[in-house]
Amino acid sequence: MCLGKNDSFDLRSPLRTSESDGPLLAAIDEAISRKPKGHDFTIEPGNGHPTMARHMNVTGG
Repeated sequence: MCLGKNDSFDLRSPLRTSESDGPLLAAIDEAISRKPKGHDFTIEPGNGHPTMARHMNVTGG
């Protein structure tokens, strides 16, 4: 899970289907475990294309 990627993780379902925090906390833990260890928002010299699927100006940064 990264703002520079096009993937996502559903947190709405655990919020709507359970009155306890357990399923939501488990979903958050799962989402965090899928995050990349690093980011690379640079544009490679001579290539002209960002190495990330979504560049920061698309995200709003």
